[in-house]
Amino acid sequence: MPLKYKRIILKLSGESLMGKQNYGIDSEVLETISSELLSISKLGIEIGIVIGGGNIYRGLSAHEQGVDRVTGDQMGMLATVINSLAIQNSLEKRGIYTRVQSAIKMDEIAEPFILRKALRHIEKKRVVIFSSGTGSPYFTTDTAAALRAIEIKADIIIKGTRVNGVYDSDPEKNPKAKMFRKLSYLDVLEKDLRVMDLTAITLCQENGLPIKVFNMNVKGNLKKLVMGENIGTLVC
Repeated sequence: MPLKYKRIILKLSGESLMGKQNYGIDSEVLETISSELLSISKLGIEIGIVIGGGNIYRGLSAHEQGVDRVTGDQMGMLATVINSLAIQNSLEKRGIYTRVQSAIKMDEIAEPFILRKALRHIEKKRVVIFSSGTGSPYFTTDTAAALRAIEIKADIIIKGTRVNGVYDSDPEKNPKAKMFRKLSYLDVLEKDLRVMDLTAITLCQENGLPIKVFNMNVKGNLKKLVMGENIGTLVC
C-alpha cells in the first residue's frame, strides 16, 4: 500500500509525556512514542517533531502566578528543550538518527534552527526535533508546529493526543461526546474546538496545511494513519 503522507510534523503536548504522573516524564510513555516513531521511520517517512513543555513549566500559568509573561514563556521554551532531549535519547537507543534544533541559541546542547540544515537532515531520514517553540514569547508550540511544517513543506501536521480525535465536548468527562471525522478550519474556529490555537489554525488555513488529530496511545495508530487509514479527525 502506498504511503498517504511522506513528510510529517508530529505535534505532541508536554503533558502527553507525563503518563499517569502529575508532572515530569514517564519512561513508559517515551518508550511507546519512540516505538511508534520507529514503525513509521522504517517505512521511509520523513519526520519532524514539535513538543510542548507543559509537563515541566507553562509560561501562561506562570503569568497568572505573577511571573512576567516574557520570562515565563522563556522558561517554557527551556522546558521544551528538556523534553526534546528525552525523546532524542529514546529514539537513538532504537537506532534512529536524530537532530535537536533550537530556536534559541544553545550550541552545546542543540543545533540552531537553520531551515536548510533541517531539510538536509530530513532528506537523510533523520528525525528532526524542533525545540524552543518559535523562539519568541507569546507564541505557543502549536504555532511553532504550524510554522515548521510550512517551512519544511510537510504534507500534514499530526497531533497526538490521549483521545481518539476532536469531539464536541470533553470525552473524558462526557461519555456521550460526539467525535468529528472531518472539520474545516472555519468549523474549528466557529465552534471553538481548541484543536490548536488561533494563530496556528490561521497559518494552516492560509497555507492549505491539513491537521490530523488522533490517539497516540493506541499501538499502531500512527502507522495506520500515515498509510491512509481513517484514523482520528481531519481538519482541512
